[in-house]
Amino acid sequence: MARRPLPRILSTGGAQLARSRELARTAADSATDILHPLITIARGLGRLAAAGRHRWAETPKDRRGPLLFLVAAVILTVALVPYGPLLAALVVTAAAAWHGRDRTPPGPDPAEEPRNQRLSTLYEALVPYFSTAEDPSPLYAHGGEWQKAFPSSAFDDSGRLRRLLIRYPAYFTDGEAEARARIEHLLTAKAGRDREYLFGWNEEGNELSLTALDPLPTGIAAQRFVTAPGETVLGFTDPSEVQRTLPLTYGEEQHDVPPVVWRTGLRSTEPHLLAMGQPGSGTSTLLRSLALQALRHGDVVIVDGGGTGEYACLTGRDGVLAVECGLSGVRTSLEWAATETERRLIAVNRARQAGHPPPADTRRPLWLLLDRPTAFTHLAAADGREDPQALLQVPLRHGRAVDVTVVVAEQFDSAEALSDALRQHTRARVVLGPATAEQLKAVLGAPPHTTPPPVVPPGRGYAWLGTGPVHRLQVPATPDPYDDSAGDALRTAVQDLLPPKTTPADGETVPEPPEAMARSAKSARFTKSVEAAEATETADAEGTEAAMEAAEEALAPEAAVGEPS
Repeated sequence: MARRPLPRILSTGGAQLARSRELARTAADSATDILHPLITIARGLGRLAAAGRHRWAETPKDRRGPLLFLVAAVILTVALVPYGPLLAALVVTAAAAWHGRDRTPPGPDPAEEPRNQRLSTLYEALVPYFSTAEDPSPLYAHGGEWQKAFPSSAFDDSGRLRRLLIRYPAYFTDGEAEARARIEHLLTAKAGRDREYLFGWNEEGNELSLTALDPLPTGIAAQRFVTAPGETVLGFTDPSEVQRTLPLTYGEEQHDVPPVVWRTGLRSTEPHLLAMGQPGSGTSTLLRSLALQALRHGDVVIVDGGGTGEYACLTGRDGVLAVECGLSGVRTSLEWAATETERRLIAVNRARQAGHPPPADTRRPLWLLLDRPTAFTHLAAADGREDPQALLQVPLRHGRAVDVTVVVAEQFDSAEALSDALRQHTRARVVLGPATAEQLKAVLGAPPHTTPPPVVPPGRGYAWLGTGPVHRLQVPATPDPYDDSAGDALRTAVQDLLPPKTTPADGETVPEPPEAMARSAKSARFTKSVEAAEATETADAEGTEAAMEAAEEALAPEAAVGEPS
């Protein structure tokens, strides 16, 4: 017997029925939201009516007559009073809305129990540090109430501790660094080691605040920062640390990011900078970023001790006086920088004695950027020459008065080879990459108030500008534009900031404005100094070879006489 097909409405109407049911449910929810006030008032009127019937049932029969008379009198009075019925309707509506509200107690939060357990565990862990046997009423005790010790706390969506305020007894030695370090280490372990935390010690109020910090953005490319002359952006930090923001292009949107601004020049208290880090930590990126910012208003001399060509993109650019990676060129460049500093000092002194403003060629900033200068210390010692760092004493001591700035980047394993003058006069300090607490304190002079991050991206570290707290720092991404391993967008951003070439490719000369002519004259003086130094070294070498040949010729006859025939 053949099977008969099902009706079309039964075979194909399932989706339509489900869609209709969904539409009906949506309409019912919308109607409920719209009519919710009316539903509340109606529920309240029902509850008032039920309360009235209950009151009437409880009233004895001998008192019902006077009660009806009283109700009738009230109704008559309200009816005769102007606007009485309207006011009575409003009062009844308000009473109905109040009694008709949903009085169902909220259920317990399912996330509250794990949070309380986490805070209780943290409280028990702090008991050995914040309690003594002599305390008559201890704030911290095993099995005590953690609500008194933790007045406020906040958690993120995943249930992890985001902010916590801790009270501790007055006898705790919060003025000792070791005692603070023990508490911070414990809190970091209990709150999670994979995040950075900011600790704020309020010694007057005996309170400690713990805040989980968001990671600093790492994708901000190099760009033209909105700064005044003499201001240089080292990187970016937390919004709570500085009171200034810069409009930056981050991705495809504009954001206001808090910067770490380093001020140089005559009014600066930290005229020179020292950056320390491990290999690959981003110190060369920091120097490239500073070079691109310095070229907007000044001249740059670069010393590449690594010899890896990190600064080849700046060779021959307008404002770049030299990019040296050899010992002879480095010595010549630093000798010229010392001579230029002395020349500027003399010119400024003469102008002030005559009552004139400083000359224009002494007001253009000059930057000396040295990457791993200790590499030339070993080369100079092997060659029997003077350490090139000794040539930095004049720019370091007197450079601030004539806009000469020295920036040195070095690695931790060569820190002992840095000269005393360089350590003494570089009051602005930066540490990039992974570093121990001892290294941070030795370089920065003070430990940071945040815990080190578990994973350190390139350009991530801390900055200290001589006074004030230690700031978290993220250097803007400034890769070598000739490095194919870097992102195309980041390399393009750096290429757009590079100044034009000083000499055209075809060798033709172009007319120059007065400022460009002054810079060309300075470059010419620098080139002549380099050529003179190279000529002197060549002459010394030729003279040595000639002397050796003469000595060999003088000794040749004596050797011939001594030989047997």
